[in-house]
Amino acid sequence: MQPRELNIPVLTDIIRGGSDADRVELETLLVEVQTKLASRTFKLADELLRTAFAEMEATLFEQIAGKLRRQLPELIDATLREHFETRAAP
Repeated sequence: MQPRELNIPVLTDIIRGGSDADRVELETLLVEVQTKLASRTFKLADELLRTAFAEMEATLFEQIAGKLRRQLPELIDATLREHFETRAAP
């Protein structure tokens, strides 16, 4: 299925026609619309990035915490045994 062609007028095409006063008004409108679009786009990108980073941070935290839970008891046990075996040896 191919996307349907949208017949949307482009503001710059509208600006090219009309009087000088109309052009100034439309150019001002164009700048306002571009500013709004850029602002909203950056806001959305910021929100998406913050959410993605928060999710990645949570995932990494869980992975690291899980590894610590699995490996720390063995590390502590091995360190204690090593320490006390060297003290007990004549």
